[in-house]
Order: sequence, then structure tokens, then C-alpha cells
Amino acid sequence: GDRVWLREDEQFLPSTVSSCSGGVVIFATDYGQVYTYKQNALTRQKVQPMHHSSIRGVEDMATLEDLHEGAIMHNLFQRYQQRQIYTYIGSILAAVNPYQPLPGLYDRPAVELYSRHHLGEISPHIFAVANDCYRSLWKRLQNQCVLISGESGAGKTESTKLILRFLSAMSQHSLEVSCRDKSSHVEEALLESSPIMEAFGNAKTVYNNNSSRFGKFVQLHFSQKGNIQGGRIVDYLLEK
Repeated sequence: GDRVWLREDEQFLPSTVSSCSGGVVIFATDYGQVYTYKQNALTRQKVQPMHHSSIRGVEDMATLEDLHEGAIMHNLFQRYQQRQIYTYIGSILAAVNPYQPLPGLYDRPAVELYSRHHLGEISPHIFAVANDCYRSLWKRLQNQCVLISGESGAGKTESTKLILRFLSAMSQHSLEVSCRDKSSHVEEALLESSPIMEAFGNAKTVYNNNSSRFGKFVQLHFSQKGNIQGGRIVDYLLEK
């Protein structure tokens, strides 16, 4: 019944000791494999006890006590099974593409919730990163940047849209506060321009039927009141 890390092919596999009798130990991994070893052949390098932080899972993987790739993958896997697709690594956000809509995850109440909290105060979310970036414009009085990276089909384009949606909502809120200013349609133009551009440079890949074949540099300009005044999107082919 003990939870352990079993090292196979240079990888640490999250496993459970299913039986230990007659000098033979049987391990069952969380990924469906079963391994049998003689007890006297097991070493500390082969089997390690799993720390309780890995057993229960954590929202911020900077707090994991088991520091290896297996612990990171296992933590992401556990959270994914619980439909928690976002996990922090300090100030970095790791996202696992669910390939399906998750109701309520990106609606208006979620925008309002994360706009009222600092990064790390509540559960991990891409809106928390966008909010931290937005607030840092005034806290640090410097340009801010969010870098979105991942494999084909990982969800980079969708993540970009979500950050733009959050910043657009914050921009519109700032205009409502200063109600004498009439809302420009810069936010809507930015949000609507992305699908138009994608239509000219997408291709089918193994993981994604509609994969972007170019990178995007999105630049937004904010006024002192907090609303988006303008922006531009620069595309560059990944092959170049």
C-alpha cells in the first residue's frame, strides 16, 4: 500500500506496492504497468518513498519535495484528472490542454474574481497571470510581457485569446469608471482580428486540425486610466 517512485528506463514512475511476500515485491504504476522484483535486488536508486506533497498534489510545483521530471508529470496528471488544467511553478503557469470546453472557467464571474486577487492567492488560472501583468504596469511603471510557449496543439493561440479577453474586460471596466470617456472599439478589433489572421496561415498537424503556422507578437498600448488605446499584431512564420 505504500506510495513510491519506481525508476524504469531513466524515468520515475508513481507506483503503489501491491504485494510484498516470499521475497518478491510487486509494483503497480499509476499508468497501468506492473513490475515484479526480488526484494534483495531493490536499491535506493531503484525505489524511493514518495513525499506526501506528491501524493496529495500541489497547486504550486515549487513546493514539491520530490524534485524530478516524474513528480512534475504526476502532479500535472493528478490535477488534470480533477479537471484542474492550470498549475503554477512559482510565477510560471503550466497549462494542460483539455481539448474540450470547461463550463464556467472563463466566464465573466471568473474575470471579476481574478481581477480582485494577487497571483497565488487563489487557484491557478491564466486570468491571474493576465491580472498580474496588468497591475504591474502601474506598480512597476514599466512595459510588461507575457511569453506563451508550447508544442503544436498545446493551446498557445487559445491562451493568447484568453489573455486578450481579460485585458479587454479590464479596459472596458476602466472606461466605465471614467464614464465620460466613450468606449472605443479597439478591444473588439483586437479580439476579432486573431481568427481572421489564422485563416491565412494554418495547417493540419498530428495534434491539431487547425494549427497556427506562425508566431504572433501582440503589443497593446494602455492609457493612464487603464484602458486600451491601441495595439498592433506582428506575425512571423515559424519556418523562418
